[in-house]
Order: sequence, then C-alpha cells, then structure tokens
Amino acid sequence: MMVASVKRLFAVVSLSVLCFTVEAQPVKVTGNNTTEQKEAKPYKILTSGKQITIKSTKAIKHIMLWTTGGNRVVEQKEINNSSYTFTIPVNQKTFFLMIGLDDGKIYTEKVGLRE
Repeated sequence: MMVASVKRLFAVVSLSVLCFTVEAQPVKVTGNNTTEQKEAKPYKILTSGKQITIKSTKAIKHIMLWTTGGNRVVEQKEINNSSYTFTIPVNQKTFFLMIGLDDGKIYTEKVGLRE
C-alpha cells in the first residue's frame, strides 16, 4: 500500500514539474519591440463624389471594384499606368477595391464614399 502511495505522489510531482517548465514559443522581436510594422502601401486612393483616382508608385496592372453585396461594378485590365481614374456607375456608399500592381502584388481594401 505504501509503494502505491509513493508512486502516485511521484507521478503528481513529475506532472507538476513538467507543467511549470514548459515554455511557449519564443516571441519574434523586431525593431519595435514585439510589434511588426506594416509595409506602407505603394498607392493612394482619392475620392471625389463618385469619381475614384488611384495613384501608385508602381504601374497598376488591373483594378476591380465590387459592392458589399458582392456585385462587380468596375473591372479594368491591362491598365499599365501609375494613375487611373474611374467613375462608379451605381448609387452605393461602400465598396471593396482590389488593385493589382505590375510587381504581382494584389491589395484589397474597403472604400467608403461621402456625398
């Protein structure tokens, strides 16, 4: 009976020590402590009424604009220019915009219009 109690006590102590010595994954430390800085977007979106202008430091390959309901409103391919302007043909205030650049990177963001 004494041996069973000692084994049980040893098992409990062993599990307790294991639980306290296990460490989490190491934190990736960057130049700004533990937070990673977001890469700056290589473009700006300018709105004026229903007109949207995209100005980029890199060539814009294609754009697509769709409503929050999922309806595609504007799609333009083969732009190959650092600036592109278009007018939104529907009456909504919130859209999603996808911009594909010449370097292959694709950016998406939510765009809101004011009237």
